[in-house]
Amino acid sequence: MRVHTLTLAAAGAALLAPTALPAAHTNEPARYEGSVRAVDLLARVQGCTPVSNGHYRSDAGARADIPVCGTEEAVYWTADMDIDCDGQAGPRCNSSTDPYFADTTAYQQSDGRQLDAARLPFIVVPVASSIWNYRDYGIRGGSVAAVVYKDRVQYAVVGDTGPRDIIGEASYATADALGINPDPHGGGTASGVTYIVFKNSRVSPIEDHAAAVEVGERLAKEFVGEGVGRAGAEDGG
Repeated sequence: MRVHTLTLAAAGAALLAPTALPAAHTNEPARYEGSVRAVDLLARVQGCTPVSNGHYRSDAGARADIPVCGTEEAVYWTADMDIDCDGQAGPRCNSSTDPYFADTTAYQQSDGRQLDAARLPFIVVPVASSIWNYRDYGIRGGSVAAVVYKDRVQYAVVGDTGPRDIIGEASYATADALGINPDPHGGGTASGVTYIVFKNSRVSPIEDHAAAVEVGERLAKEFVGEGVGRAGAEDGG
């Protein structure tokens, strides 16, 4: 979990400060995953039926103007993307590269280790609160999400929780795959990221990214009207 306390001015200064960007890792996920187009997913979430009881902020101090919206199949929101580098420490995610680094994630791998944000595409949901309780909508660790940025779609899992009033965060690996600067210190993007989380979906083990792509692609096709039914929304237990 990351707690963002930078003011907008400080955040701007951080963006201008010279930093050494981590080198891209060699086994990064595919840049374009699956056959469902970003434009088709975005068309499906043009309107908003709010399921949250209030609105979220993109960062500490920002205006609370981001609702969580819902359909029968999914919940979704459009926000910024902050970089989550928590979990396993490595060359790209550690206390030196990330001033907010924490060596734990809300959910763990099948071997008990924390998630590896540099390698596993995952998103962050706000901790359950009176604003919105993700558990009430069939969302949990390992739930599958389609993350859309410009013309790119990246499948990911729910892997961590964040502050109760802030939304819009994903792992280093998610950002990297979407062409967003993944540097946890000054990276991310200020807007334009849509997070679509499929209700009652789950992959196990949570670190099986190939399974997340398979399940996500199937559910995304159904979501945009290319398929029927929801058989097999769960993969594993």
